[in-house]
Amino acid sequence: MTTFVLIIVFIVSLVVGYKILTHIPSLLHTPLMSSMNALDGVIILGVLTATHLATTTFGAFLGGLGIALAITNVFGGFDITNKMLKMIAGKKR
Repeated sequence: MTTFVLIIVFIVSLVVGYKILTHIPSLLHTPLMSSMNALDGVIILGVLTATHLATTTFGAFLGGLGIALAITNVFGGFDITNKMLKMIAGKKR
């Protein structure tokens, strides 16, 4: 039963995330990236919970993979935001 619930949560997360990201105009994508880093923190908590509830080795592997990808996304987002801010700050006179 737990595996079924985790699969449903995963599928719903994919659909909702896809719908949200496809409706963001490209002009707003970069300014929203820094605020999305906070949302990635929430995603990491969700993945940690799902990994803790995993009952199989494969589920634990997928959870670990999800944690690694979410953490990479957080640090990548902060890095890109920092680079964008440096580009903007360099244009001031």
